[in-house]
Amino acid sequence: MTKLKIAQISPNIFPVPPIDHGGTERIVADLCTALSCSGHDVTLFAPSDSATESTLVSRLPSLAALEREYGKVPPSIPAVLEAVQMELLRRRLHEFDVVHCHGEFAHAAMLGERRGRSVTTIHWRVDELDRRLFFAAFPDLPVAAISASQESGIPLPNRAGIVHHGIERDRYAPSFEPGRHLAFVGRMTDQKRPDTAIRVARAAGLPIRLAGTVDVGNPTYFEREVRPLLGGDAVYLGPLADGPKRELLAGASALLLPVDWPEPFGLVMIEAMACGTPVVAWNRGSVREVVEDGVTGFVVENEAEALEALGRIGELDRRLIRQRFEARFTADRMAADYVAIYRTLMERACASA
Repeated sequence: MTKLKIAQISPNIFPVPPIDHGGTERIVADLCTALSCSGHDVTLFAPSDSATESTLVSRLPSLAALEREYGKVPPSIPAVLEAVQMELLRRRLHEFDVVHCHGEFAHAAMLGERRGRSVTTIHWRVDELDRRLFFAAFPDLPVAAISASQESGIPLPNRAGIVHHGIERDRYAPSFEPGRHLAFVGRMTDQKRPDTAIRVARAAGLPIRLAGTVDVGNPTYFEREVRPLLGGDAVYLGPLADGPKRELLAGASALLLPVDWPEPFGLVMIEAMACGTPVVAWNRGSVREVVEDGVTGFVVENEAEALEALGRIGELDRRLIRQRFEARFTADRMAADYVAIYRTLMERACASA
């Protein structure tokens, strides 16, 4: 197959890859690597503190780096970072067969007549007013959903396909021994409900270790709802890099994910599966697409069902869980799915030219 020249456009909040959390920048990093290993020519537009084997185009550091250097920065800084990045992309737009954007909104206007040769991946919910207004203004912007659940909120004219996330196959070595604790990994927010995870673990008589950042959009939630529940059987570890995260997940009998919002994907679920660790997750958003009920974990509706599921964790085969991860959620599979979308869009653009 013909090698493609692909531009990947990352957000500017964190470097690529991120230092101690998952999310969008992790997916961008793994996608760039997998595309390059498949023989494609990848250029990454990302903050200057990023680390990549792809060609990096950048002028300014990430918001996180600026905050480390200057402390509190003006709220307009993210808009400045995006404007500078869009100018860098505008100058080189003609060099690429396809442009894949993982940011917010400004790219749609900047792409102009090149929108048909672009893909936008939204790593957030799409059912709120900002997205509805955005989609209505740009019906010719192809959007690749990260789950069928997310796609249901994307208008038909924008739909370009569904690509589930994937991660580098060997990042997390599996453990096939029974775990010694429960794990929760995610933002400390009412969307992820770490407080619920603690209650369920306590009801099951099992210790739980929690990791993740305090949500900047809801900073009081941790102090109000989570910290009072912490103790010897419920320990908060803070944000974790890959190594400590692997130890947490691989040593767990299960990952608890009591999400309370329309989860667009839920990256930590496949990170747990890579470790051979089953997932007990609430039936919200994409959960039922990612977790194979009774195979890689259990999909539940409430705390009572979660408690019952924990009693059945020993029925699940950790080796099979790892096998299902390798079959469904590697970065190589993700890259191949995106390349199929890129080629379809290029054919349509050529046919309409």
